[in-house]
Amino acid sequence: MARQYDVIDADAHVLEPLDLWLNYIDPKFIDEAPRIVVRDDGKEALALGGKVLGSKRGIGVAGAIGARDGVVCSDTMSYKDGRPGGFDPHKRIPDMDLDGIDAAFLFPTLGLNAGAIDDPALAQAVARAYNRWIYDYCAPYPDRLFGIGMLPLQSIDLAIEEMTFIRKELGLRSASIRPSPYGDKMVHHPDFARFWSAAEDLDLAIAFHEGAGASVVQIGSDRFDTPGARHIVVHTMEMMMAAASVIWGGVCERHPKIKIGFMESGGGWIAPWIDRMDRHFDDHDMNDSDLTIRPSELFKRNCWISYEPVEGTLGLLADYIGAENILWATDYPHPDGFFPGAPKMVEEKLVGLPEETRRMVMAGGAKAFYGLE
Repeated sequence: MARQYDVIDADAHVLEPLDLWLNYIDPKFIDEAPRIVVRDDGKEALALGGKVLGSKRGIGVAGAIGARDGVVCSDTMSYKDGRPGGFDPHKRIPDMDLDGIDAAFLFPTLGLNAGAIDDPALAQAVARAYNRWIYDYCAPYPDRLFGIGMLPLQSIDLAIEEMTFIRKELGLRSASIRPSPYGDKMVHHPDFARFWSAAEDLDLAIAFHEGAGASVVQIGSDRFDTPGARHIVVHTMEMMMAAASVIWGGVCERHPKIKIGFMESGGGWIAPWIDRMDRHFDDHDMNDSDLTIRPSELFKRNCWISYEPVEGTLGLLADYIGAENILWATDYPHPDGFFPGAPKMVEEKLVGLPEETRRMVMAGGAKAFYGLE
């Protein structure tokens, strides 16, 4: 009997085991495999591609779900002591059951830093190893756990090769990329046309997802020093740039079947952002796009956005952007994530709205984005 999906977590995370890349990477790259090191300040960091990456807080906080409520002290945690369900699928399922979550789509944690790798061949080796591992992680629960693939956009050719592998060989439904530029080029640049065509042909949803570590140049990183301020600015503003790139830059219009998601950046900004693009579309003096379709129509046809359970604008904006274009997420097991109780928090924001709106927000949007029947 097919599983019924009524509650879907559209953006959760795994915690990659410390030996993941040692066990899964092509042996010729074993000496360059990602590993955790301890900095002079005692905080853990990620050694990757000849660089040492991580925020001031270190990566030990990655599995500190509950820190936002003061239940967990993230400052004293080691990465290996993160929430067990991040590492082990068998321990994750009871946590999902506690919240009544039918399915979760799983993004990397350490792997979010892979954009910092300069060598395309190493980037693909790191991605291939991760993709093989996440397939194995989800395999015991194929109707409940769904891995999001990693792509080496350091090379368009290698990215397309990896997209084809994860879709045809592993059956993954989506892949994640950073919203920040690759090679100083935004994703609407003509060089990326082959990438978007391949994603469209493969029916592979592309999810933009930012990361907290300073692995690439990020908007606002030159103006704010503290983790909280950077988190406020970077996650949302990098995603705003990516949304402008794919919508105003014409990616959605040129690829009518593409599916694009904006993850872990909050959702309240999307309505005024689309409205601003619409106003420039209507302004004969300011419309320098090649669009023939209004930005808001392109968003509703091709894009989805993930809200956080605490956001007060979720219900208010559902009608404006379309409830069918809304996702929600726990961000489990990260310190700013929501567990337990995330689905209930989302439901509370939908009180008084039509049942169809509630149904679409809780699961319908995710089923459409990820192609989950």
